[in-house]
Amino acid sequence: MAQTPNASIRRPLADDASDTHFDFIVCGAGTSGSVVAGRLAANPDVRVLLIEAGGDDDHPEVMEPGQWPLNLGSERDWNFSGTPNPHLNNRSIPLNMGRTLGGGSSINVMVWARGHQNDWEDFALASGNEAWSYQSVLKIYQRVEDYWGAPDPLRRGESGPVHVASAERPQPVAVALLEAARQIGIPTFDSPNGAMMEGRGGAAINDLIVKQGRRQSIYRAYVHPRRGQANLTVLTDTQVSRLVWSGKRVVGVDVVRQGRLERFTADREVILSLGAVNTPKVLMQSGIGPEAELARHGIPVIQHLPGVGANHQDHVSFAAIFEYERPQEVGHGGSEATLYWSSDSTMRLPDMFHCQVEFPVPSAENASLGVPEHGWTMFAGLAHPKSRGQVSLSGPEVTDAPIIQAGTLSHPDDLRCALDNIRLVQALGAQDAFKGLVKRESLPGQLSGAALENYVRNAAVTYWHQSCTAKMGLDDMSVVDGSLKVYGVEGLRIADASVMPHITSGNTMAPCVVIGERAVDEIRAAYGL
Repeated sequence: MAQTPNASIRRPLADDASDTHFDFIVCGAGTSGSVVAGRLAANPDVRVLLIEAGGDDDHPEVMEPGQWPLNLGSERDWNFSGTPNPHLNNRSIPLNMGRTLGGGSSINVMVWARGHQNDWEDFALASGNEAWSYQSVLKIYQRVEDYWGAPDPLRRGESGPVHVASAERPQPVAVALLEAARQIGIPTFDSPNGAMMEGRGGAAINDLIVKQGRRQSIYRAYVHPRRGQANLTVLTDTQVSRLVWSGKRVVGVDVVRQGRLERFTADREVILSLGAVNTPKVLMQSGIGPEAELARHGIPVIQHLPGVGANHQDHVSFAAIFEYERPQEVGHGGSEATLYWSSDSTMRLPDMFHCQVEFPVPSAENASLGVPEHGWTMFAGLAHPKSRGQVSLSGPEVTDAPIIQAGTLSHPDDLRCALDNIRLVQALGAQDAFKGLVKRESLPGQLSGAALENYVRNAAVTYWHQSCTAKMGLDDMSVVDGSLKVYGVEGLRIADASVMPHITSGNTMAPCVVIGERAVDEIRAAYGL
């Protein structure tokens, strides 16, 4: 039964949309949503509506790589926080998420990390669809990338929409990190996106989405060049409220725009690309999700799917901070080198995910321990944490904030892995490669035992890679199938990080581009486009 807007709310036509009727409605102009909307709009016979809750991306904080930290906490951020976590000394850590054209790709650190070979093999196995296998995904990356780096025709593309290049003229501390890795027996590579992620891992200078000194978000790569096309409508400052139903088929969306409720309909499909927090929120508030959760808020159940909001995963990291001998410049937004490593050579996937930042970044709780004015940070991260969280509802309305119980460090193995990661970073920082550049290790220093564990609990921060809350798979907790269609309903797909069966090794932006491309492949096949 179709949900009817409150009669007291007027529903005028959108003042920048010529119609309220489209073939496809894409909800969310973040990484995956931009891919889906841009690719579909390439067909002039297909009418596409792209809806974004945030505003325009044309701000210095977005476009200038070095200003990315200024987006955090701004109007371009959803400003989510996790609930108080007993495993983090009851801290409520920020869980920033992009709220602007381009989503996370407009406010992140611009790192292009494609995931490990076995991430994609796992996706294929979980979904029962070989289109997610590593060899299939390599072909997607080849058509996506406009890669400027060491030639690798087996793995890299040269004429795609996404400009990817190795950080140009990396700072001395980034170069020293690679040498330090070699000194402790970790191999280095020309790129973190080729052979390095087909084995145990290694260290490399980052690939970035920076072109001629400017950020090239995924929105800028896929959608911005098509603005003005008659078949593409982009609405900003417009928040999706809920799905519109005809029986068990999704036929459109209700949105809140300029304080009023409006309705848009889709002849073919609605694609949710709202991210791993807002996608399950909209699903549940529209009647798709765990029966008990929906009943708690008086929401009629359209389709019972217990996996909606479950399986929340994120990359967590812990800062080790080193003091410079003398002040150093910051290059390319401050993150120019990375290291992935498997602590055990028999592992299928790396368990260590370290990201270098060229300035000191302590958590608020550890800042009082003494932070150098000039220094660099190595974020010792968990590539595949075992802890799991949950996204649930605080109420049935669009204005009711989601509840995020991230569960960080709730699995005891994650604390042990965190300590191993810190020790590896300390070993790196002690290498001769940093002589003359680094004066000393500032944090955590000589802590051990309970004191070091307490430091880790206070240091834990997110890499902003929330995912897996509407996972793809074949089991009872899966929300979408291998073609990203939501189980039990028609006319609805999901394309964002929420569909990952498990989080990928490394930053999630590039895998979200693949998810968008896969959604488009399936849509084109379904409708002969």
